[in-house]
Amino acid sequence: MELFIPIVFFLVTGGVIAGFLLTRHRERMTMLDRGLAPEDIKQLYERSAGRFSPFSSLKWGILFLSVGLAVLVGMWLRESYYLPEGIYPALIALFAGTGLISFYLITRKKLAS
Repeated sequence: MELFIPIVFFLVTGGVIAGFLLTRHRERMTMLDRGLAPEDIKQLYERSAGRFSPFSSLKWGILFLSVGLAVLVGMWLRESYYLPEGIYPALIALFAGTGLISFYLITRKKLAS
C-alpha cells in the first residue's frame, strides 16, 4: 500500500503538468489559426502578466490579519471558557469573511472617489 502513494503522486503531478502544457498549446494554435501573428501573441501575454492591482496587497493583508485575530480569539476563548477545539474553524471562517467584506467596502469607497 505504501508503494502506491508515491506512484499516484507522480502520476497526478505529471497529468496536471501535461494538461497545462496541452491546453496552452491548443490556445496558441487557435490564436495562430485565427490570424494572430506570434508577436501579437507575445504582446498579449506580456500585457496580461504585467497587470497588478494595488488593492491585492490590501486584500491579503486584511485576510491574514483577520485569520490571525481569529486564532488569537479562539485561543483566548478556549483557555478562558474551556471550549472545544471546534471553535477555531468557526472563528476563522467568521473573521475571514468579515475581513473580506471590509476589504470590499474599503475598495468600493476608494474606487468611487
